[in-house]
Amino acid sequence: MCAIPLNNLLAIHPMTTFPTLDAWLTHLESAHPVGIDMGLARITQVRDAMQLSFACPVITVGGTNGKGSTCAILESILLRARFTVGCHTSPHLLSFNERARINGQMASDAELLPHFEKVEAARLSLAQPVSLTYFEFTTLAIMSLFASRGLDAVIFEVGLGGRLDAVNILDTDCAIITSIDIDHTEYLGDTREKIALEKAGIFRAGKPAICADPVPPQTLIDYAEQIGAELWLFGRDFRYEGQAGSERQQWSYVGPTLRRSALAYPALRGANQLINTSAALAGLEALRDRLPVSAQDIRLGLANVELPGRFQVLPGKPAVVLDVGHNPHAAAVLGQNLGNMGFFPYTYCVFGMMGDKYIAGVLQHLKGEIDHWCVTDLPTPRAASAEQLEAVLREQGVEDSADSSVTRYATPAEAYRDALKRASENDRIVVFGSFYTVAGVMAYRKSQQH
Repeated sequence: MCAIPLNNLLAIHPMTTFPTLDAWLTHLESAHPVGIDMGLARITQVRDAMQLSFACPVITVGGTNGKGSTCAILESILLRARFTVGCHTSPHLLSFNERARINGQMASDAELLPHFEKVEAARLSLAQPVSLTYFEFTTLAIMSLFASRGLDAVIFEVGLGGRLDAVNILDTDCAIITSIDIDHTEYLGDTREKIALEKAGIFRAGKPAICADPVPPQTLIDYAEQIGAELWLFGRDFRYEGQAGSERQQWSYVGPTLRRSALAYPALRGANQLINTSAALAGLEALRDRLPVSAQDIRLGLANVELPGRFQVLPGKPAVVLDVGHNPHAAAVLGQNLGNMGFFPYTYCVFGMMGDKYIAGVLQHLKGEIDHWCVTDLPTPRAASAEQLEAVLREQGVEDSADSSVTRYATPAEAYRDALKRASENDRIVVFGSFYTVAGVMAYRKSQQH
């Protein structure tokens, strides 16, 4: 579709502009008729009107779980290698600005604002302006910000699926898929095979396509072969090896052309982080001609990587664990990680979750690790009510006794406050089930520090 010079168009389509980032975000929440609107036609028209492109390598990261961790690991290693890096992740916990990091720092409102205006101007320059979802509009603004900086590398986390996700308007130089499990079935399909095919939509002909899922569905392999992508599979083309007998915990990455030995475990905790790290190292091996990194860059990158809310164990007593996982696969990993933490007399869980998730499947993996459930409402219409969460727990046989309970709360902060009151210093509190749940508790803890 042709674009018309903006000056000629303002009379037809007056440009909306807002003085603050918060005002833009509030406007975008209701600007498009539905929150999720799969398809790339609308956003592609605006991208073309903006003439958005990158001269540097573009890395896209999709998957069911582990995307944020993999992005953070890539970013941390590349920064240690002294590259300038843009990293986009979503959703955010406390501030929208978390979604756009440049050289490890969140972009400021002042840096983001001109790019929101650029997206709006480009949208209005179309002969028939299209409307964009919150995610589409903000992703374009962040792409525009990164493109304006002439960076050495950009990393984009895929929001939902892959084939029809806003991030897929970029032609990636390396696509990474972390894991494939059942989630977002209303958009992606109800089997791993269907979901894998949607996620494989980020692969490109002749470019590295890295899959870290240990059992990749055949649909993903077939699609990569069909389009001529350079497929790297975990276990076949790259892997990790533990180093038995080493006094300090160490491991090795083994890729098609490189071996990285005597690596320390990443600063991110959890049983699944070696798979995520292996995927990141495979991506960097595939791009080594354009983004060379040394063994020391990798060691320092892994030692310094940070990502709030991913099996994040806070200092102090009682132990507090924050985890944004919200599907059965993430719950299984969390259950395993909790089991590896050692003995706690009681574990309290602040739990709030979206109503369109497989709640019973999530709870099955955690019932054995949690004694007292503090279920909470969340500030979004998509959320399951505390009452609904309690009903599922009761169906699964959780009863009230000295050693077990379910109590309901209006907010994550209230649930957390009560868990803190009841827990002894040797107990453990797990905050889990949604970004909203973890964000509510993080915001409450922050308010108590001032």
